[in-house]
Amino acid sequence: MNEIFDYCVYILHYWGDIVGLSYKEINIWVFVIIEPLVFIYMLGLIIYLKKKIRRLEPKPQLSSSDSLSKN
Repeated sequence: MNEIFDYCVYILHYWGDIVGLSYKEINIWVFVIIEPLVFIYMLGLIIYLKKKIRRLEPKPQLSSSDSLSKN
């Protein structure tokens, strides 16, 4: 687990060097700004697509024999 963490820290340092930010600044951008925005976007997309699927699903239709048997 320590190796994975150390590798992730290395990646953040590397990205920070590329864009000219410190480790702390890139960490804030990734985990406080970008990740929540992506999460909110994906949540909205999931809700939108679920509604779209519900609209496209065929609704069960009663046949005339079904309506007669219920009376």
